[in-house]
Amino acid sequence: MIPLQIRLSGVPRILTRLIRAGLAAADPAQAIRRSVTRRGTRLRIGPKTYHLRTRQRLLVVGAGKASGHMAAALEARLGSALSGGLVVTVPSLRRPRTRRIDVVEAGHPLPDQAGARAAARMLAMVRDLTPEDLLCVVLSGGASSLLSAPAPGLTLRDVSRVTNSLLRCGAPIADINIVRKHLSSISGGRLAAATRARVVTLVLSDVIGDDLSTIGSGPTAPDPSTFRQACRILRRRRLWHSLPAPVRTHLTAGVRGKREETPKPGSPIFRRVSHHVLGNNQTALRAVAQAARQAGLRVSSIRAPLVGNVDQAAHAFAAGLKRLARDERPGRRPACLLAGGEVTVRVTGRGRGGRAQEFALAGATTIAGLKDAWVAAMGTDGRDGPTDAAGAIVNGETLEKARRLQISVEGATGRNDSHTFFKKVGGHLVTGPTGTNVNDLYLGLALSSPRRSCEFLRRPCPSR
Repeated sequence: MIPLQIRLSGVPRILTRLIRAGLAAADPAQAIRRSVTRRGTRLRIGPKTYHLRTRQRLLVVGAGKASGHMAAALEARLGSALSGGLVVTVPSLRRPRTRRIDVVEAGHPLPDQAGARAAARMLAMVRDLTPEDLLCVVLSGGASSLLSAPAPGLTLRDVSRVTNSLLRCGAPIADINIVRKHLSSISGGRLAAATRARVVTLVLSDVIGDDLSTIGSGPTAPDPSTFRQACRILRRRRLWHSLPAPVRTHLTAGVRGKREETPKPGSPIFRRVSHHVLGNNQTALRAVAQAARQAGLRVSSIRAPLVGNVDQAAHAFAAGLKRLARDERPGRRPACLLAGGEVTVRVTGRGRGGRAQEFALAGATTIAGLKDAWVAAMGTDGRDGPTDAAGAIVNGETLEKARRLQISVEGATGRNDSHTFFKKVGGHLVTGPTGTNVNDLYLGLALSSPRRSCEFLRRPCPSR
C-alpha cells in the first residue's frame, strides 16, 4: 500500500479512502497482470496472441514514471521466454525488483545524462533485433524527458533549456511534446523505426484522450506533427529568439526539408506495431466513484477533463462543490464531486509549488467559510511540480487560518509559492513517488448539513 500522509487535522477518513482507491486502480503492475498472460508458447497481450519460438528473442524496453513496475510485472509474466531489457524511470522508494530487465533511474522533468546514456543503449539494443523477434515496450508519462536522445547537432543542454522554457510558460503537454519530438532521435515513432522487430507497446496513459503520439512523445507511434508546427508553437509562446542557436538552426533546417521528419501515419513501419492502453485517468476516477458510492456518498462527476488555466478550473470546480453543499432537499446524502485532468500554470514568480497545490489554493478562496467542505487536488505520480508533495487539501477554514497566521493568499499565488503556503498553514498531501502516473485527481466533499452527516465520515485521518 502506498504511504499516505495528510498534514491537516480534521480531514474525514473517507477522503483518504477515496484517494487510495484511485491510486490502487492505476497500479501499473495490476494493469499488466490484467492484460498479459502466457501459457507455454502462447503469449496474449490485450486482444492479440503471439506465438513464441525457441530461437526468437523477446526484449522489453521502455520509459516513464510507471515503467519500472510495469517491467517487473511483465518479467514475471514472461518468465524464461524473456531475453532481457532496459527501462528508464524516476527515482523511487518502491524500486522494482527485476532480474533480466535493467532498471535505470534518470532525471525528470528535465533530461539528464543518465537518461541520454540509457536512450543510446536502448537504440543499440533494438537495432540488433530481427523481424523474427518481439519487442515489448512499456510506456507511461514522463518518458519524454527520461528517454532523452538529442537529434544530431544538438546537446542535452539545448533540449533541457527548451523543455524548461515551455514548462515555465504553461504550454500544454501536447505542444511541449511536438517540440520535443522534433529535437529527438528516439521520440515521435523513431524507436519503432530503429528496429526490424515486431513491436507491441503497453501504455499507461497520462494524456487526456490517450493520444498515442503524445504519451511519452510517442516513441513507437506515428507522429502527425511537423517541424513547421514545432516552430509555430515556439514563436506563439514568444520563445523563438531566446532558444539556443543550434535549436533554431535544426528546426529551420527541418522546415526546409533538410532534416528527416518523424514517421507519419500510414508509414509501413507501423504495420508491425500495435498499442494497448492499460489504464488512464478515467480508470482511477471510476474506482474513486465506486468507493464513494459504497460509502454512501452522492457522487457527481465532471465529465469533461479539467485543463487550461489553473485558477479558472479550480474556481469552477469549487463553485460546483458549493452548489452540492447548499442542496438541502430532504433525503439528499452527503456529496462527493469528482474530476480529472491536468491544468496548466504559467510560472511568473520565484516560489515553489505545483499545479495541484495551486489548484487547491485557488479552490480555497471559493469555498471560504463553507462548513464541512473539502477540496483535494493531487498528481497521481506523487510529485506535484518540483516539491515533495503530491498535492494539497483545503477546507472552508483554510483562508481564515492563513489570515490568523498573517499569511497572504494573494502573495503566495503571485509568487507561485503554494508549497510554502501549505507548509505553514497545513494541508499537504504526501505519498512519495507512487510508481504510477495517470494525470491529476480532483475531489470535493460536501458534508455541511447536520441532518445529512454520517458519523463515520467525520472520523479524522490521523496526521503522521
